[in-house]
Amino acid sequence: MTRRLMLLDTASLYFRAYFGVPDSVRAPDGTPVNAVRGLLDFIARLVQDHHPDDLVACWDNDWRPRWRVELIPSYKAHRVAVERPEGPDEEETPDTLAPQVPIIEAVLDALGIARVGVAGYEADDVIGTLTGRAAGPVDVITGDRDLYQLVDDARQVRVLYPLKGVGSLQVTDEAWLREKYGVDGPGYVDLALLRGDPSDGLPGVPGIGEKTAAKLLDAYGDLAGIMAAVDDPRSGLTPSQRKRLDEARAYVAVAPKVVRVAGDVPLPDFDPALPSEPLDPELVEALAARWGLNNAMHRLLTTLGK
Repeated sequence: MTRRLMLLDTASLYFRAYFGVPDSVRAPDGTPVNAVRGLLDFIARLVQDHHPDDLVACWDNDWRPRWRVELIPSYKAHRVAVERPEGPDEEETPDTLAPQVPIIEAVLDALGIARVGVAGYEADDVIGTLTGRAAGPVDVITGDRDLYQLVDDARQVRVLYPLKGVGSLQVTDEAWLREKYGVDGPGYVDLALLRGDPSDGLPGVPGIGEKTAAKLLDAYGDLAGIMAAVDDPRSGLTPSQRKRLDEARAYVAVAPKVVRVAGDVPLPDFDPALPSEPLDPELVEALAARWGLNNAMHRLLTTLGK
């Protein structure tokens, strides 16, 4: 039987939960747990609506990998709170969100929901590797457009992008991508690196915005075709486009490796099967009581048990 895999870009979802659920949601000791409760409710709704057989909470063990920064030093640089030469930099995180992340880890582990991260890689890379290995349909749940590059109708890979909570999801398939951007999944990498992304510190090619990038890709096929056109005086590039692309050669040469998610992450052994009952019922009960999560935990456990 073909199994449906759901991959959570976990940090993307708990950030959304944090900003979407009031911080008045607190544990008995007063600790804010809005991100924890919101994420649990997100997972319950996703499982209820989409019925995955396997579910993996993908983790950012390194949100700003050195190998990406060495290629483009500005990569996520504006989001660094503390630089750590010997390990992952510390990301700027709201003061009341950071303490909730270990609670999320403990709850997911007690429930038996697979949580997978790998040193030196982002959650996007874990998602890319798991997607490449999947034998059946894949739903990627993320608020990060970078993962549109994984969309592949032939392999039944789609991105479900939350518009409001997770009750309203934009189903991103190849038809949607072509209508919105004029590209397919792999083509989104070329579009994204040409356009740039200030939220990730990717400069893009100056003067080449999203619409121009889409037109260039439509005319020349892919990034390689565009750069070949730069060297062809007979091509239809405008003088300013030719100049800007020529001056951006060093960036264009390395940006694909930064923007493209890795597909060869050395993943640990784990069981992706969606649990029908908690792995550690006593710990689940204790965590629910300590952090005031009884209702959210009950909703999720009821959904998992169906």
